[in-house]
Amino acid sequence: VQLQASGGGLVQAGGFLSVHCAASGSISSINDMAWYRQAPGKQRDLVARITADGSRNYADSVKGRFTISRDNLRATVSLQMNSLIPEDTAAYYCSANIVDYSGSDQTYWGQGTLVTVSS
Repeated sequence: VQLQASGGGLVQAGGFLSVHCAASGSISSINDMAWYRQAPGKQRDLVARITADGSRNYADSVKGRFTISRDNLRATVSLQMNSLIPEDTAAYYCSANIVDYSGSDQTYWGQGTLVTVSS
């Protein structure tokens, strides 16, 4: 199983960006999918999570600005980020709890994709 992240980039404060992540491999089903971020010198923190039935939760710092979505048929998760501020600058990582055909589940991580917000 692999998670491939894409998107991100450089944007001015107040702008918008989106990041995307696609899962591939021996996947029977996917439970929670999420986005985390890690700024230089800081720990990796949860940004947003979406369950298999579409329930969402967000970090307080991004509520009202970021929206997480998923496509269960395509095994993808996306994060739309609006009204970006310099404090959103970080490497963004997707994660997914994936069930394989043996019935075992494991959490996988994508590679980080960098989001830089200039002031």
